[in-house]
Amino acid sequence: MTQPLRTVVFPVAGLGTRFLPATKVVAKEMLPVLDRPLIQYAVDEAVDAGADTLVFVTNRYKHAIADYFDKAYELEEKLAEKNKAELLGILRDILPRHVRCVFVTQPEAMGLGDAVLRAKAVVNEEHFGVMLPDDLIWTKGRGALGQMADLANKESAGVIAVEEVPEQDTDKYGVVKLSGEVNDRSGVIEHMVEKPKPADAPSNLAVVGRYVLPSTIFGFLEKTTPGAGGEIQLTDAIEALLKSKGKVLSYKFEGTRFDCGNKSGLVRATLAMAMEDPKLAPIVREYAAK
Repeated sequence: MTQPLRTVVFPVAGLGTRFLPATKVVAKEMLPVLDRPLIQYAVDEAVDAGADTLVFVTNRYKHAIADYFDKAYELEEKLAEKNKAELLGILRDILPRHVRCVFVTQPEAMGLGDAVLRAKAVVNEEHFGVMLPDDLIWTKGRGALGQMADLANKESAGVIAVEEVPEQDTDKYGVVKLSGEVNDRSGVIEHMVEKPKPADAPSNLAVVGRYVLPSTIFGFLEKTTPGAGGEIQLTDAIEALLKSKGKVLSYKFEGTRFDCGNKSGLVRATLAMAMEDPKLAPIVREYAAK
């Protein structure tokens, strides 16, 4: 792989049941961390990595994400009339002009592998990124996906973000086994298994929501049968790629991950972002001291 990362896929068809009743009408990716929705943090990271095509794999009921990235003509006109230049700039900076959004429908909730496969026609023959917006990864420098794209180009390999988790939590993640030498951040993946019981887990290195994958993964996804949970698992397709001598690396990204797929993670992310804001940090400290 010597090309820049141009396309990133966002599987966003999930129902977000952990946040009901809010997610009855609000897509979970639109839940705010301070004044920005989760999807904005993910998109900013993708653009930082070089992406100019964003593929949102959604369901037929979720329109909020498309509306968010669409141009709001009436709102912009009113802000311009009232000389609200700062707010107008915020609206226009949601998405850079050179970046396009493509929306693809996933008719049934058939798993992450099925969602990624839906993007095949847009991705074509290039390597591409996959991002799960639930995982908000905060960095002060190069974003996590950009770090991974750099490594993918350097090593001509797929790259998967991993993080060490408590051994008792391995049944919540895809888990990798590494082979050969491992440096402090990356290693060659030998084997992957989806949501293993702690006794069966090959390590405590869990896959989190960032991938850089070769387009050849689509061929393996097309042959993948339903696995854990009766769904088509991306992990199973990557395992098949590994067995066919495909090179995939694990990567311990620089940054802090917040699992915003649950309430506690969303609260932690909100507090962390507030502490980065000079105006809000004193308020958080004052409240925490009570």
